[in-house]
Amino acid sequence: MTPALAIRGLKKDFGGLPAIHDVTLTVMQEERRLIIGPNGAGKTTLFNLITGDLKRDAGEIELFGTEVSRLRPHQRVRHGLARTYQIITLFPRDTLEHNIMLSLLGLSPLRWNPFSPLSRHAELRSRAREVLALVDLEAQAARPLSEVPYGDQRRVEIAMALAQKPRLLLLDEPLAGLSQGERAAVRALIARIPRETTVIMIEHDMDTALELAEHLTVLHYGRVIVEGLRAEVVAHPKTREVYLGH
Repeated sequence: MTPALAIRGLKKDFGGLPAIHDVTLTVMQEERRLIIGPNGAGKTTLFNLITGDLKRDAGEIELFGTEVSRLRPHQRVRHGLARTYQIITLFPRDTLEHNIMLSLLGLSPLRWNPFSPLSRHAELRSRAREVLALVDLEAQAARPLSEVPYGDQRRVEIAMALAQKPRLLLLDEPLAGLSQGERAAVRALIARIPRETTVIMIEHDMDTALELAEHLTVLHYGRVIVEGLRAEVVAHPKTREVYLGH
């Protein structure tokens, strides 16, 4: 089977300091992969290189067998890539429904018609409601995003990514800043993501994250130092040394 993601020799420096140093990584289709490491390990930088938000200094990135290193972020989306961010990047004054419609618009021919109001497109609204129903937020579709709890905003962000029907979904700390109840809701949402969508997640809530991932990769100073099945990586001495502190 062709890997969902294949990275070879990926490098990125900032002012001469290596942020990602010769990273080689393979994630198979349908896999649930957790990337862990201490602050400053390069986890979000790695995501930004995969999506094209940052330009690599060297190395190759393949999505489902296609080399995408030279493609722009929106072109990589066309190859089945979607992501969320550490800091929510939504439109707080717009309704939940309108946020989802904007996400759907990105993959629709309608995006080329700036003079056609979204309000005229019943099919987009209907699909947005369906997406919100998947994350149990359809009843709040008409509310401004700024008026719903932070945990619900996280679910909207994941819903926007899922609305694009990605083949590979990157989740950057989806549980950050959530209460215990909100974490349970978002964790359940992630667990329901269909297997045909490969998921790679960065998360510091280890107890929750380990329930969701079968394979782990440990980054430290921009390098992959441990990789493998969940139990193997958690028990590895290097993991305990750099991440667990003993």
